[in-house]
Amino acid sequence: MDHLPPYLFARIDEMKEEKQRQGVDIIDLGVGDPDLPTPKHIVEALCAAARDPKNHHYPSYAGMPAYRRAVAEWYQRRFGVDLEPMKETLALIGSKEGIAHIAEAFVNPGEVVLVADPGYPVYKTSTLFAEGKVYEMPLCPENNFLPALEEIPAAVVKQARMIFINYPNNPTAAVAPLSFFEEVVEFAREHGIVVVSDNAYSEISFDGYKAPSFLETDGAEEVGIEMHSLSKTYNMTGWRIGMAVGNKEVIRGLGIVKTNIDSGVFNPVQYAAIAALEGPQDCVAEACKIYQERRDVLVSGLKKLGFDVTTPKATFYVWMSVPDSISFAARMLDETGIVVTPGVGFGKSGEGYVRFAITRSVDRIKEAVERMGEVKW
Repeated sequence: MDHLPPYLFARIDEMKEEKQRQGVDIIDLGVGDPDLPTPKHIVEALCAAARDPKNHHYPSYAGMPAYRRAVAEWYQRRFGVDLEPMKETLALIGSKEGIAHIAEAFVNPGEVVLVADPGYPVYKTSTLFAEGKVYEMPLCPENNFLPALEEIPAAVVKQARMIFINYPNNPTAAVAPLSFFEEVVEFAREHGIVVVSDNAYSEISFDGYKAPSFLETDGAEEVGIEMHSLSKTYNMTGWRIGMAVGNKEVIRGLGIVKTNIDSGVFNPVQYAAIAALEGPQDCVAEACKIYQERRDVLVSGLKKLGFDVTTPKATFYVWMSVPDSISFAARMLDETGIVVTPGVGFGKSGEGYVRFAITRSVDRIKEAVERMGEVKW
């Protein structure tokens, strides 16, 4: 426990609540929790299933066959990836749960896990719970926020058991070309490393960009799996449902861990997820349109104030360069009532940046820019 840092977003919530107690009107652009409602047809599917008493019992550990088939069919439609539903898909209680448990299945004490720095904090904590060692791969603007695999020391690679990759990326909002995934497959094959791709943001994209899946790459299913989630795509963060797909042996290992820890996803939530995956997808396109408008308002506003910021192609994050991430985030909260996430909270290479989440209305984002304009930075 001494090695586990305080969970970043829990600490941000504490700071925000303290300001609210002081009567400050907070504009929260910190945590990536969509403010848009879950689409109506998904809610209705949940309600209908919840009324049926047969769904009130323990669910399947691995997920209902109907849900796993829906996942496989969605992957085929969206990415052209063929999956065997009962062996190459697994229901997750949100992708965070899968990420948190995967190291327990494959990482022995003392083995190395390669994680991006900055990166989603659970990659590191997953490793620590498994008593593995974390090796942080710096994500630098010079390399388009992609890890330089060739720069990892040979001694580290020799001990490496797993690598986490995440594109579209949280927190940098960077995207990866298929050539990077090809490089990862070759690297993993050569060194016997399990690849875990976190693709939770693939459907939140702008300007005609469509994010690929790691599993589209030749040989990807030989070396790893992909975690995905309905949280961001369908505004279902609180519902807690996602999926792991890919290599059947990795899926089986993760499934063994899960059967000993949890009791599966509530069946009505799975029926709702089926409705999401199989139903009309115009709700996803509409959400992206809303996020793109917010992105444009925020990015243009920040640029007018003189900040160094890149327009993201995907995710609902904006990654902005600042002199000092902690002091900037503190000033934002103290002087403007705006919550942003300090980049260093995602890893030491995140120092010099803050992350904005465009999960508030255009009017609130405009107000945030106006408040920032009243402060001398």
